[in-house]
Amino acid sequence: MRVSTFSIVGFDPETGDLGVAVASKFIAVGAIVPWARAGVGAIATQALANVSYGPRGLELLSKGYDAREVLKKLVAGDPQREERQVGIVDSKGNAAAFTGSKCYQYAGHIIGEGYTVQGNILAGPEVLEEMAKAYETTQGELVDKLLASLEAGDRAGGDKRGKQSAAIVVVREGGGYGGYTDRYVDLRVDDHHEPVRELKRIFRIWELTLLTREKPDDTVLKHEVAEQVQEALRRLGYYDGKITGKWDQETEKAFTDWALINNFENKLRNDDYIWGTVYRFLIESSKGRI
Repeated sequence: MRVSTFSIVGFDPETGDLGVAVASKFIAVGAIVPWARAGVGAIATQALANVSYGPRGLELLSKGYDAREVLKKLVAGDPQREERQVGIVDSKGNAAAFTGSKCYQYAGHIIGEGYTVQGNILAGPEVLEEMAKAYETTQGELVDKLLASLEAGDRAGGDKRGKQSAAIVVVREGGGYGGYTDRYVDLRVDDHHEPVRELKRIFRIWELTLLTREKPDDTVLKHEVAEQVQEALRRLGYYDGKITGKWDQETEKAFTDWALINNFENKLRNDDYIWGTVYRFLIESSKGRI
């Protein structure tokens, strides 16, 4: 059973983030391909995937071996290595990849500065080329670059057998919920007709709920959007007052109740503004667009 896949493994030297994004015509690809540990490295194991490459590779990286050394050690003792495909990036940004000669075509990889893209049973080499281009030209954190790369590969044809699942893992020291783990982003779409698109949609909610990435100027004044907020909250069942267009105590309570129920308490402000991300989510969700 082969995990026909296109994936990207990357490292952000500014934040130290490491991560993997992957999509495939395979059920729950996120349970097999991506492996990452903060301060250590990230690995994608695919094709006739040897899942032991994940934990073994991270253990070797934690002992000080770089990505190229780990790759050599993993494939050297594997009698089925020519059917494997793997990409590795270590915590210093060294990248290495291997595509076995028996991987189903099109199969290949591209190694760039601090990243590697790889895939098998692809529509063609343009999938990897577009992924690399998107990664290198996208601004933002590692998660933004990984998602952009995955989306570019999907647009270029991706897995020539079709679409089914996608996943992204980004690790950061203390980056998980409550600071207890390194899982800054950890999302999976296990079975969907448009898994990459669905992954992006879920990430938007993850970002709004758990991450603090709002731009300082992305705000709206409460009194300027009171009418729209009242209408949205009424459609969602949080507000039953009159549509006055005035941000009064009843509107404030309804908005706060909505935010708390939706786990957005960390996005509530103590001034006359609402974060633009929260406002847009409220309006769109009230129209069933999320």
